[in-house]
Amino acid sequence: MPHPIPPTRAAGLQRLAAFAPRMGQPYAEGRNHDPGPDAAARTPPAVSGLSPYLRHRLLLESEVAAAAVAGPGGGAAESFIRETLWRSYWKGWLDLHPAVWAEYRAAVAAAWPGRTAIPGLEAALAGRSGIACLDSWAAELVATGTLHNHARMWFASIWIFTLGLPWVLGADFFLRHLRDGDAASNTLSWRWVAGLQTPGKHYVARAGNIARFTAGRFDPVGELNEDPAPPAAGPLPPPQPLPAAAARPRGRLALLLHDDDLHAESLGLEGEGAEIVALAGFATPGARSPGGCAPAVAAWVEAALADGLDRAGRHFALAPCRLAPAEVAGWAAASGCAAVVTPWSPVGWTAEALGPVEAALAARGLPLLRLRRPWDSACWPLATRGFFAFRKHIPRLLQELLPPSPGGAAPAAGPTAA
Repeated sequence: MPHPIPPTRAAGLQRLAAFAPRMGQPYAEGRNHDPGPDAAARTPPAVSGLSPYLRHRLLLESEVAAAAVAGPGGGAAESFIRETLWRSYWKGWLDLHPAVWAEYRAAVAAAWPGRTAIPGLEAALAGRSGIACLDSWAAELVATGTLHNHARMWFASIWIFTLGLPWVLGADFFLRHLRDGDAASNTLSWRWVAGLQTPGKHYVARAGNIARFTAGRFDPVGELNEDPAPPAAGPLPPPQPLPAAAARPRGRLALLLHDDDLHAESLGLEGEGAEIVALAGFATPGARSPGGCAPAVAAWVEAALADGLDRAGRHFALAPCRLAPAEVAGWAAASGCAAVVTPWSPVGWTAEALGPVEAALAARGLPLLRLRRPWDSACWPLATRGFFAFRKHIPRLLQELLPPSPGGAAPAAGPTAA
């Protein structure tokens, strides 16, 4: 049976083309509505389903934003463009505040051994909390590997403020089961709901809102804590400078892909003194959590890596191989390369895995050169404050980062600056 969301760039491009006509008004008006997992068989979805492809860069943010700008939605695609840029904002924010990820990882590790003793936790994970909407979303997440964004917010709020469960274990539950599981988006979204990301501002799930945006599928009136006190939140750490990326590499290079970025064809490694002589890739989806990840998630990530390696192999005319991180240094040394080049990995478990890889390569006299894309280099340094401060830069970012339209003019930014 074909996978409902095939883990290939070709499938992502097909989905992008199919959704492009609905990026304007249909998305803006429908994106908060969660009609349920079976509704897509009856009506075209209001949301794109592109997140897993963007998460692993089977599709690029620039491709998706360009489709929104150029598509029939035109200026009405402001909402879609803004939501696309949210993921760049979150990634930049976490790369500028890496201590927040370290704090989250430590909190999960500390809570994990005693989790079964936390009242109500196992029931909530198993979809037996007694709150019908939460139980349905838990089952949907486990079965499908995805969840509507509005449902993710409701789920997190009910988990934290009605059930009184640790937010880090809720975030961990999501991370283990989401195909688009992302260190920045997942961690910071849960922190935002909890009132930790914007101190004093927490997101409260309300029965009326749930009933309205699920078209009455759920109506948990009287079941939710709709007046929780905001949690005590300490000050956010100040932003750190963005780590320097490698300059354009030259010489004989080995290319190491990972599942944070699977579009090697657009890295610009052709010519100008650079020669790719070996190609490999690795993925560590089980490093998401002390509990690993769902088998379906691991299989999706591994298949996405295989697709990325296959396309890169054809692009560079090389036979790719799949490696464990501990095998990279030996592979690189045997290739006769002068350096290993890899796409930038933002703060998260893949970046953590690259630390020992870099040390093992250095022990053999080989540098690891991390390449950051122009999109990230432009967006991430702007993520020092809240999203509203970041949002005012979106028109300029689109002008600078998107290719000119077929007529030669720069892409219109639309009303995003409002």
